[in-house]
Amino acid sequence: MVNILNIRERNIKSEFEFKSSRSGGKGGQNVNKVETKIELNFDIPRSVYLSDDEKKRLLFKLKNRVDKNGILKITSQSERSQILNKYKAVNKFYEITGKALEKEKVRKKVKLSKADKEKRLQEKKIISGKKALRKINPKNIED
Repeated sequence: MVNILNIRERNIKSEFEFKSSRSGGKGGQNVNKVETKIELNFDIPRSVYLSDDEKKRLLFKLKNRVDKNGILKITSQSERSQILNKYKAVNKFYEITGKALEKEKVRKKVKLSKADKEKRLQEKKIISGKKALRKINPKNIED
């Protein structure tokens, strides 16, 4: 089972590519001068630190975040400094990939016992009986 700690230990950071741009939002005049928005790009198919199975799982589960070339793009622009946005983008990457690589629990089908099945059918008969009594039979109505 892969978790966030396992991914952090792989030295995957060396495969990150960062791009900065001007961010909208708070910051006053600083917004117009400093490039604080960070876009983290991670090329999934070319990654050395991921197995083929993990690459397939990431490409499938994160298909809404991955472009046609298989590059995962994560942006962060909530903070006023580039360093904090970079830190947030990296943490977001680990969180997203960790969740995507977790294996889903297999659902166990539960079979009802005969007693439970019989009880359910009896309850259905009682309810249908009540509904039948509510119906007005046109043959019984006298003019």
